[in-house]
Amino acid sequence: MSGPKPYVVFVLGPPGSGKGTQCQKLVEKFGYKHLSAGDLLRQEQGTPGSQFGEVIDHHIRNGTIVPVEITCRLLDRAMQSSGKSHFLIDGFPRNKDNLDGWNREMSDRVNLQFVLFLECPEEVCVERCLNRGQAGSGRTDDNIESLRKRFKTYANDTLPIIEYY
Repeated sequence: MSGPKPYVVFVLGPPGSGKGTQCQKLVEKFGYKHLSAGDLLRQEQGTPGSQFGEVIDHHIRNGTIVPVEITCRLLDRAMQSSGKSHFLIDGFPRNKDNLDGWNREMSDRVNLQFVLFLECPEEVCVERCLNRGQAGSGRTDDNIESLRKRFKTYANDTLPIIEYY
């Protein structure tokens, strides 16, 4: 990235906690560019001929975390192509490897302003995700089997990152 370093806010919380919804409100009020790590991964997953598509598909279907090098590359590309200087990044970093990879790849290229953490009871989150899936979200992971894996991954991997910040 050339020019001044972009400003970044990480938005973290369990699946279905409202990260995307709250980011949209912040975009409207403050003009940030919202980058959803999950949306970028799903977009890349669906891109014909993508060098990362199969790896991303495997991790999304299994409720596991995509390798940090892939996610950082997609985030970096999205920031560079946006023309913006302030970003909300939701759903990242999701584990220690993500955090270490971000620090290694990106920390000297961006200004991390703060981390916004959304709390929401698990039963509410599950209901939101299932309703989103039934409403045709197009997400392959909005089903009860994937959600169980996603919440387990969140509890084991993401909560320690939130505690770090």
